[in-house]
Amino acid sequence: MSADKTENELAGAPARRMKHQSTEIGGRRLHPSTMMMGYGYDPALSEGALKPPIFLTSTFVFESAAHGKRFFEGITGVRPGGAEGLVYSRFNGPDQEILEDRLALWEDVEDALVFSSGMSAIATVFLALLQPGDVVVHSAPLYAATETLIGRILGKFGITWLDFPAGATQAEIEEVMKAAKAKGRVGAIYLESPANPTNALVDVEAVHAARAAVLGDGDHLPQIIIDNTFLGPLWAQPGKQGADLVLYSLTKYVGGHSDLVAGGVTGSKASILPIRMMRNTIGTITDPHTAWMLLRSLETLELRMSRAGENAKAVCDYLRNHPKVETVGYLGFLEPGSRQADIYNRHCSGAGSTFSLYVKGGEAEAFRLLDNLKLIKLAVSLGGTESLASHPAGMTHLSVPQKRKDELGIGDNLVRVSIGVEHPDDLIADFEQALAAV
Repeated sequence: MSADKTENELAGAPARRMKHQSTEIGGRRLHPSTMMMGYGYDPALSEGALKPPIFLTSTFVFESAAHGKRFFEGITGVRPGGAEGLVYSRFNGPDQEILEDRLALWEDVEDALVFSSGMSAIATVFLALLQPGDVVVHSAPLYAATETLIGRILGKFGITWLDFPAGATQAEIEEVMKAAKAKGRVGAIYLESPANPTNALVDVEAVHAARAAVLGDGDHLPQIIIDNTFLGPLWAQPGKQGADLVLYSLTKYVGGHSDLVAGGVTGSKASILPIRMMRNTIGTITDPHTAWMLLRSLETLELRMSRAGENAKAVCDYLRNHPKVETVGYLGFLEPGSRQADIYNRHCSGAGSTFSLYVKGGEAEAFRLLDNLKLIKLAVSLGGTESLASHPAGMTHLSVPQKRKDELGIGDNLVRVSIGVEHPDDLIADFEQALAAV
């Protein structure tokens, strides 16, 4: 500490990490894939290390008591503006903060938070925004764990829900919102697009317009929250269509190597603040090592997603005309002029690499296909470098009541496929030999 610096000057000193770096060269905005290589990290603070180290520490040393007080004022919300330094690993850490800075770049938003899993991100958001007696309006279908969280766990606290099908029109969404408003305070509007596992798209612009039409004249305007895991951040950025908070299972494409579990949320600083305060309290932040691995993965995100998307197109072109395939729920095959195609054209820049495959027959035929795949692994999850296939009705959505599965189109002949970065000819050959056994 320099003798000529007073405690008051230190108390107002900036964080020791380089938080703000140039995002332009010659007045030209840099692409996020370029900024993933160094944004938010100052090598001078880590002995010149080219890449950020893994900061495996539970706590951080303050330069002075005044520093400690000021940092805690920001962490606890006593002073607006948030943390100005590192405090304790339940709140923040160098790896997590660098990761959050870079995630925000992809969505071109002000702030981001990272969590120990996608579900911990969703749960923390709901805990931060909902009150007992609230109504959640959501699209359908949802990931089964999300449905369980809303219906069974939040239901214990008097929170109820109403849903509308993915692809619903603005008028249809408005009717559901009116019914929800009649039941109580609408605490949140939760979307999943494309829906898991049917790949159906939600019209975020219609949801935003319906909220304004039905709920926009009260004191409380519920946040529009969307799970963007299947297409984001490369092929969809729903914040541009009116979503307030964009959620991710970072396990999937962002992590993309099937070796970690994490979640994230992006949005404006105002939208993120109550979620940050809740995360600080309950400790759902991701750990430093996982954050460091995600920083590594972000550097190749665009390359991996692009290759996987190209592979999926080739595989689906083969599957759509196969005599043992009923239909392929791939976003690149939407019927021109249809409602889903209209949403896709307004919201998406790519069809993704995860799709639903409906085999002719039922569970026995779907199982025979899955059991005979050799390169494509029989496992849940998606968005990894390797291709995966699973049976939603008997696996990820097993806990969903049969009547509900029937309503949502989650049949016994549905196989969910996530295409990776292998050679497409090899993947097609694998499907060819597996379908021959059906």
